[in-house]
Amino acid sequence: MTITANSQLTNVFSQNLESLTSKTDGSLPTLGAELVYMQDGAGCYLTFYWQYSELLGLNTEKIVDELNQTQTFAPVDKVTYLERLHRILTSLVPERFQCWFSYHQELFELDLVISPIMPSLGTSATTVLVMGRLVQATLNKKQVRVASKTPTQIELAIRSQQHQKLVNRITRNIRRTLDLDIIWQQTVDSLGKALRLERCVICRPDQPCSSKVKVMAEYHQPELKSMLGSDIDIASEPAFAQALATLQPVVMEVPGYMGSGREKTLVVATCYQDQANGLIALNWQDECYTLTESELELAKEAADQLGTAIAHATLYKELEAARQKAEEASRLKSEFLANVSHEIRTPLNGMIGFLKLILEGMADDPEEQNQFLAEAHNLSIHLLNIINDILDIAKIEAGKMELAYAPVKLDELFSHVEGFMRPQAEMRNLSFRMQMPATSDEIIVQSNYQRLLQVMINLVGNAIKFTHEGGVTVSADLVLKKAKPNFQGQEFPGMVKVRVADTGIGVSLDKQDKLFQLFSQVDGSRTRQYGGTGLGLAISQKLVEAMGGEVHFYSLGEGLGSTVTFTVPLYQQPVMVSSGDSDSTNSTELGVRS
Repeated sequence: MTITANSQLTNVFSQNLESLTSKTDGSLPTLGAELVYMQDGAGCYLTFYWQYSELLGLNTEKIVDELNQTQTFAPVDKVTYLERLHRILTSLVPERFQCWFSYHQELFELDLVISPIMPSLGTSATTVLVMGRLVQATLNKKQVRVASKTPTQIELAIRSQQHQKLVNRITRNIRRTLDLDIIWQQTVDSLGKALRLERCVICRPDQPCSSKVKVMAEYHQPELKSMLGSDIDIASEPAFAQALATLQPVVMEVPGYMGSGREKTLVVATCYQDQANGLIALNWQDECYTLTESELELAKEAADQLGTAIAHATLYKELEAARQKAEEASRLKSEFLANVSHEIRTPLNGMIGFLKLILEGMADDPEEQNQFLAEAHNLSIHLLNIINDILDIAKIEAGKMELAYAPVKLDELFSHVEGFMRPQAEMRNLSFRMQMPATSDEIIVQSNYQRLLQVMINLVGNAIKFTHEGGVTVSADLVLKKAKPNFQGQEFPGMVKVRVADTGIGVSLDKQDKLFQLFSQVDGSRTRQYGGTGLGLAISQKLVEAMGGEVHFYSLGEGLGSTVTFTVPLYQQPVMVSSGDSDSTNSTELGVRS
């Protein structure tokens, strides 16, 4: 029963195959192969179809007669081919193999599958069906694997198919990811391996409108030195400049460019919405084939696909960075609000407590009652400062901070700061010194007095708060420049640099970038040792910048103290003390060590 069933199945298959192949030659392409033909045991063609027939000049209407009469399209080793044919007809087992065929002066390597055709059950096979594809073509009959400099039409057709498949593969790969590094590297690897290039690189400008491009990804032969990460000057590379200017593929022959010997380079600009966003450069040996117009168009298509992928990946990266930044800002604001709530409640609870003690008559005498009132007053001032900081930062963020500028005497400002801050330093047993440059007349700066005072109190207050032993020094220096600074359309002779230095706890190098960020503190935890909103330095920086100056922070690390400097425009240049008087008036001290 099993034998009968198998025989019936074979009979049905053979009848269907015979029905298909008995049709006219034009029906053979429906089998889906680029090469399809039938032969008898002697190797004579019964039917024949090849998609490259017209390129070879074959008459498709009389192709079978032509091939049999002229024997022009035949195996190079005909004896071996016919032996295999007879073996297949005898064994009824299909075989797959590669075989060289000749046609006039051309050779073709074909990948073939030969199957026997049985016309009916019990009848021996007399014909075969051959299906195959072209592997390579050459004009050299003696050395069949050596490529020709001048490609034939059939070679061009094969190359076109291969290149189209390569472009399709690259397009599929770059659509699977939004990681730019992966996109770049997969592209150069695919191009380099498939086309057997000397080198393939993808470059991109470091900055918009830059005169240089940076090699972002590279494929190269082992004997060549890597160019990955290096910069290429566009002006010194005509192919690069022309590709960026025209947005068209550029082919140039160069002496040893990116390698050795005579080479050709193809440079294509990657584009998105007619804007170049990168360059692809391919290099191959001069002995290789010349690119056709269709291949250049294909290169432009591949570059456009890559340009779109680069644009999408860049946009995704920017959106991801913006999302992370927004999440971080939201986290910092939440942390800031929690800390500010704590900072506001602390003085408010103290005020309520002291006032309640007074109202309930818990003070033992008028002196203690006055002490309670003084503490409540100090706490109210502290609470007011916190609220003022919050209002100031709100004004700054909204762009509504308006300042009126006028000449400010530096010695009056320093005296005012000393009156506020010296008592605080003395309460903590810290030295407190203020120094000014040696001049014979007053130092006057162009600024806003109240805001400049606010900045100095903020900076000096921070220095005192974060210093446990040692002291705080406030000094000023004149910075006179040949190129006069300009602020609000007015030139000034120089700048005054104010320096606030302490011997306090310092700040580690990896945390210093947080100091001037809004809503950010070096220690943002609720259990932190030092209180405050964390807005002092940020507000000071914004105010100083609004007054035409700069703020800088310096610290060598934790436990090594800190120095904050800021500058303001010098209203008029003072007369400096002569060198002969420098021994007695080198510096004017406004305070002494406590």
